[in-house]
Amino acid sequence: GDEGRHQFTLKTAKETLTGKYGEDSKLIYDLKDQGGELLSLRYDLTVPFARYLAMNKVTNIKRYHIAKVYRRDNPAMTRGRYREFYQCDFDIAGQYDPMIPDAECLKIVHEILSELELGDFRIKVNDRRILDGMFAVCGVPDDKFRTICSTVDKLDKMSWEDVRSEMVKEKGLSEEAADQIGQYVSLQGGMDLAERLLQDAKMSQSKQACAGLTDMKQLFSYLQLFQVTDKVVFDLSLARGLDYYTGVIYEAILTQTGPVPVAAAQNGAGEKAEEGVSVGSVAGGGRYDGLVGMFDPKGRKVPCVGVSIGIERVFSIMEQKAEASAEKVRTTETQVMVASAQKNLLEERLRLTAELWNAGIKAEVMYKKNPKLLSQLQHCEDSGIPLVAILGEQELKDGVVKLRTVHSREEIDVSRAKLVEEIKRRTSDV
Repeated sequence: GDEGRHQFTLKTAKETLTGKYGEDSKLIYDLKDQGGELLSLRYDLTVPFARYLAMNKVTNIKRYHIAKVYRRDNPAMTRGRYREFYQCDFDIAGQYDPMIPDAECLKIVHEILSELELGDFRIKVNDRRILDGMFAVCGVPDDKFRTICSTVDKLDKMSWEDVRSEMVKEKGLSEEAADQIGQYVSLQGGMDLAERLLQDAKMSQSKQACAGLTDMKQLFSYLQLFQVTDKVVFDLSLARGLDYYTGVIYEAILTQTGPVPVAAAQNGAGEKAEEGVSVGSVAGGGRYDGLVGMFDPKGRKVPCVGVSIGIERVFSIMEQKAEASAEKVRTTETQVMVASAQKNLLEERLRLTAELWNAGIKAEVMYKKNPKLLSQLQHCEDSGIPLVAILGEQELKDGVVKLRTVHSREEIDVSRAKLVEEIKRRTSDV
């Protein structure tokens, strides 16, 4: 009956999630409701998006989405790691020519990180086909590709020795294969590295790797046109653990010190460049051409590429920077505080606040009958409100309002009739 069908859909929903994330599946939040049905909280915004495209037969769309996701991870508040957190995803779905949407996703990451002024960053780029081709020519058995991939993915947190040991001792890979992988994953570069690997005696044996490397060259030519190659590195150690990626993958990393070493990495020798101190990944993504087809009853495929930005990560870095520089962070959109210089003017303050609200101005008033002027001004300083409209007995008699600029402490009298216009003029460029 109905109940049985309901249980079945929930159960498959849980299974649908489990198959998509590889070894990260252990971080999926499973819940049981009162009826004993198994549910899962969403782990990311990509799988729900793919399911939406399949269910609604959408074949091309470009969209962004900000929402909460959940992971049974070990929280680390200072690094912006929580069990419930916001992600902002940008995706382009549709059948297009290679690497054009992929280049746009990287341009967006570059633009966001540049404009937020979080500090130096670099964007690592690789391709699942290059990784899989590399594993094949290094002698990794097919059934070990994904599990070895998730070990390689730990290179940003573990030394090569530890990664090699995990591959050999825990995952049963031969030492020869591990050492061959080691030679490749130490390479970084740009378009030149892609060209060199296409000539590489081993890599050129893999059709998959060659397809990925040819696309990588194309990608870098578009990234040059988009003027973002100053921060992008083709890095063979980037693996990204999620199972649904099929092509290009990328990750943006903030570095605290020194210039971003892309020029060094692109010197043609492919040595590991000198790196700044990494403060962790703030964005990541890639191409997932098979995911929509998994949800479509007829298996229709919709190629997709997207990027996910970790909002909490970004916020925690912005907060740390603000604290370090002792600058005030603007915590409100309020344009003007309606204040009074004397007692018994609450009604007048409320009347003026209503006038400003009706004119579409973001105004605020203290919820006290007789607040001290100093505490009203201090509130503006603390929360970054740029203007104060001050009422007093004399101002009311003269039909004016004293408009004070918080930052410079300058005050001018503005007639009540012109107040709205004056506030709008002054806050248009704030």
